[in-house]
Amino acid sequence: MASEYRMRRMVEFADTDMAGIMYFANYFKFMESVEHAFFRSLGFSVHGGENGATWGWARRTASMSYERPLRYEDEVELHIVVLEKRSKAITYETRFLLDTDKGQVEVARGTITAVCVEKTADGMRAVAMPAEVDAAIEAHS
Repeated sequence: MASEYRMRRMVEFADTDMAGIMYFANYFKFMESVEHAFFRSLGFSVHGGENGATWGWARRTASMSYERPLRYEDEVELHIVVLEKRSKAITYETRFLLDTDKGQVEVARGTITAVCVEKTADGMRAVAMPAEVDAAIEAHS
């Protein structure tokens, strides 16, 4: 069972403001990209369905704290950790780690709670995550 995953990603100019500093909301996009990569590393997608059902992961809460800015062409390591797993929800923490001449430094940290949902005629409803996903992911100890 997996409880964490790491990947590297470069800050592109489109992620920044005109000063070359990463726009604050794009940290959330980076958190989603590592979440999706984590699922793919386990052989899953964050969106699926069969027999006419469509399911995915809706955001219940999201937060971010920033220690220092990321800049254009910085290569950041994204380290996602499963903090908590329930039958219908997963809470992740993502650490943004930058290599410096003084070693690796945490520049930001974000948390997302995602709820497994199924599309219905009226919108969405929370459902238990697929059994194979539940079996493959565990909370970090």
